[in-house]
Amino acid sequence: DDQHELTLFSTNDYLGLSNHPQVIASVAESVTRHGMGPRSSPLVAGHTEQQGLLSRELAELKGMEDAVIFSCGFAANTAVFSLFGQGEDVEVFSDELNHASIIDGLRLAGRSSKSKVSVYKHVDMEHLESLLQASSAARKIVVSDSLFSMDGDVAPMSQLLLLKQKYNFFLALDDAHASLVYSKQDFAGADLIVGTMSKAFGAHGGFVCSSQEFVDLLVNMARPLIYSTALPDPVIAAARASLRLSEDRPWIRAKLWNNVRLFEQTTGVPARSPIVPILLGEEERALRASKELLLLGFH
Repeated sequence: DDQHELTLFSTNDYLGLSNHPQVIASVAESVTRHGMGPRSSPLVAGHTEQQGLLSRELAELKGMEDAVIFSCGFAANTAVFSLFGQGEDVEVFSDELNHASIIDGLRLAGRSSKSKVSVYKHVDMEHLESLLQASSAARKIVVSDSLFSMDGDVAPMSQLLLLKQKYNFFLALDDAHASLVYSKQDFAGADLIVGTMSKAFGAHGGFVCSSQEFVDLLVNMARPLIYSTALPDPVIAAARASLRLSEDRPWIRAKLWNNVRLFEQTTGVPARSPIVPILLGEEERALRASKELLLLGFH
């Protein structure tokens, strides 16, 4: 028998909530009472009470007026940036290490309009400001990951907000890896936040939080929402249970950050967040290290 137990360091289930007893109980109750919920687009069949409650809770979590739920985070980012990035008078400024879903959304926007995309060096605010100064676009949008999914560093929010005040741009954040891992205050000041429930929430699905105006626009214009079936209600129940746990039991998040510090102290590898890149250089060396770690029980 080749099967053996592994300790996962590769999962995005940062708070370990996917298997929490209260999450499991909420899913079981939901599927018993409601089955999978409406199997249609929310714009066609409407949304359930659970979906409406989760939308309001997500908006409150991010300090926004409203929220809309998508089938996944990739769909949410694609919807936002393919829609908001359109127009001849628009220029979007994107961090060079932003998630692929942001890049794909901006590519779609560029195909349907004459909007411009300028890529700035990773978290380089001097480079970003030079691009903003040179821009003649009437509408400027700056987009960044909040917590970068590969490097594990964070967007320099204080500097971004100073630039926002100076150049009056619309600030959008992809908060996928930071939601429930960081506090609401850590990334306050954005105009729009995209998130996912498939990481620290331990569930599935994506969401967008913003003003009522922008959320209404997405509900009526975002193709990845209009032409996708709503998330199953048990998934919504799981996300709501995880959100309650994260708010009622702050020690769950504290344990995560204690583990980040413990990893750094034990290994000597700098750890700025739960995402800790270890660069080995050559591909063969990385594959060999991965194989050896598997034999030791680590993935």
